[in-house]
Amino acid sequence: MAFGADELRVLRRALAAVLHPAQISDEDVRAALALAESVDEAVMEARRLRDFLIADLARYRSALPGSLAGYLELLQDAVSAGYVPAPDDLAALRALRGNAVAAALLERCGRIAERSVRERLAARTAVAAPPPAQRTRLLTLVAAGGKDEPRPAKPEPAPARPPGERPVPKPSEVFPPRRKPSPATPPPPRERAAG
Repeated sequence: MAFGADELRVLRRALAAVLHPAQISDEDVRAALALAESVDEAVMEARRLRDFLIADLARYRSALPGSLAGYLELLQDAVSAGYVPAPDDLAALRALRGNAVAAALLERCGRIAERSVRERLAARTAVAAPPPAQRTRLLTLVAAGGKDEPRPAKPEPAPARPPGERPVPKPSEVFPPRRKPSPATPPPPRERAAG
């Protein structure tokens, strides 16, 4: 969005009135309101143009590969206007990787999509992450001898089983090991069925 010379004069007068509050003339108020309406209208028009561009891009994408040149041009325009490529766009560009323009655009769109995903994840984790807990300082206890001696950690006792509860058997108790046949004993001969 670019301002003309008249619009910049109105903007300068409005900023001067905010910085140095004084009596503002009715003409300056009307000019500032007209400028605000023009800016709002330009923003709405840019939004409508962006929506049209994205819909047009989807139509060209569905007509690929016949619409290759138009699709690549539209995608470049959309990305320049701030469009974050959709997964469908990345898939279409991967399919068109043989084209040099498509390959370069795939690399650019991949970086933009990755950056967008990282920003969304960072924003989501910033909202979901609890504030860091304050750490308490650990104090060392001085032993009776006056030296700092580390004390061995006391193992925690195993939790007591409620009365009447059976202990959990070991796997070797449930599934005893198999006995291998002794090599001295020949295996029994197989009987052949006559027939």
